[in-house]
Amino acid sequence: MAVITRYCHIRQHMLRDGGQIVFRKGDVTLDDFSESAFLHLGIQYPKFYKMDRTSRLGLLGVEVLLRHTNVTKLDPESVAVVLSNAHASLDTDRRYFETTKAIASPALFVYTLTNIVTGEICIRHGFKGENAFFVTPQFEPATLAGYVNGVMEKASTFACVAGWVDVLGEQHDVFLYLVEKTSAENGAWQHDAGTIEKLYLS
Repeated sequence: MAVITRYCHIRQHMLRDGGQIVFRKGDVTLDDFSESAFLHLGIQYPKFYKMDRTSRLGLLGVEVLLRHTNVTKLDPESVAVVLSNAHASLDTDRRYFETTKAIASPALFVYTLTNIVTGEICIRHGFKGENAFFVTPQFEPATLAGYVNGVMEKASTFACVAGWVDVLGEQHDVFLYLVEKTSAENGAWQHDAGTIEKLYLS
């Protein structure tokens, strides 16, 4: 049975694991917040500093989401990643365009790919299962529920990181959740559009 076992949020310079605040830092830029959260979590991954804002927040969310789980010990091909947002890579596109007025930045160019955040998460954790990225006008629980349920029906898939990672300038809204094939124990939620929306709004 595929159920939601964990979820997290990053909003208003605050990182939450379910309902618990893991880290917050107000009155700073989004870049300062993400770097401070990275150091606070004690992550050893130098590539983080080269990433764009969307990838940074996606990676931070997944680090919190997967701690206290065995997901990274699963067969890499059995873990899927399905994400979405409203602004694609527009935040980085704008920054890259500014560099073209002088010398175009190859370091930024790679992050003008809409699905780069899924790629960075898969590289970081070695995931090789199915991955997909959707761009929708707003958060669409039904889209995620339908697609992820289809992915989880495959015998080869045992877990899926899913959710919303949207960044534009200083605006940021991240909601990630983990779906696993397990019994519906205490603390697990049914994976459907209604539950996803409720957790997103929590």
